[in-house]
Amino acid sequence: MESQLGVNGTAVTEFILLGLVETPGLQQVVFVLFFFAYLLTVGGNLSILAAVSVEPKLHTPMYFFLGNLSLLDVGCISVTVPSMLGRLLSHKRTVSYAACLTQLFFFHQLAGVDCFLLTAMAYDRFLAICRPLTYSTCMSQTVQRVLVAVSWACAFSNALTHTVAVSTLNFCGPNVINHFYCDLPQLFQLSCSSTQLNELLLFGLGVLMAGAPVILIVTSYAHVAAAVLRIRSAEGRKKAFSTCGSHLTVVGIFYGTGVFSYMRLGSVEASDKDKGIGVLNTVISPMLNPLIYSLRNPDVQGALKRVLTGKRDTA
Repeated sequence: MESQLGVNGTAVTEFILLGLVETPGLQQVVFVLFFFAYLLTVGGNLSILAAVSVEPKLHTPMYFFLGNLSLLDVGCISVTVPSMLGRLLSHKRTVSYAACLTQLFFFHQLAGVDCFLLTAMAYDRFLAICRPLTYSTCMSQTVQRVLVAVSWACAFSNALTHTVAVSTLNFCGPNVINHFYCDLPQLFQLSCSSTQLNELLLFGLGVLMAGAPVILIVTSYAHVAAAVLRIRSAEGRKKAFSTCGSHLTVVGIFYGTGVFSYMRLGSVEASDKDKGIGVLNTVISPMLNPLIYSLRNPDVQGALKRVLTGKRDTA
């Protein structure tokens, strides 16, 4: 039974998620690709977390935030991909109304923390390069923990607001979602009631959750760039920029996909593009993050090597 008329006017009790592809042969390919992508992402991010935990050289604020980011990446991909793989295995494409809202909440909770953590990492680089004399005081362990706690609290408020706002909408018509997970734009398209307030909330909270962090990140790196350019040594400039390059790459991917996902509301014909952006946001980005952060970082590479081989640094 796909729908049932409720007393409150909400007819739909479950949604049908079409997934990435509908051809049976391609579904098997998608399952294999995403299964290995999931294993690679979880393995890569947990390896980064283990490296940060066991390597004394990495017991710094920047790597404390990186360890938290790795944990978030595991959470983000775990909210969307395992359920999609389960549906591909069972050939059952339905998801209950409650499960859909639960997935929506946790996705926005984790993505919101990601926004603020990336900002905290930019602030850390600003303090380290522009305020080196007061760095240890301004970025103490207490400050680090407060920044992470505030990130979780703000993201929780955002996710709860959107979830409660969506729960007030009526869904009485089509219940087919052309996506592989539940998210706001797709649910707005299916609502029988006005989504004007929800869209205003998405825009307003989006400015606070994404706009403000982007401004802070750009401001931090403008100061960092100015400070680095004043360094006379070419080697010194290269080293300073190398610590920021990885972070800026991750910021670009994260915010780039976010803007495309949420700033094109009402574009029904773009739903296939949305699925591609969703893959970038929920799968490719978390999978690439460990590679991006370790590619040009000898400390992380050395720590990962010791974690994977079980060897300790004897130096």
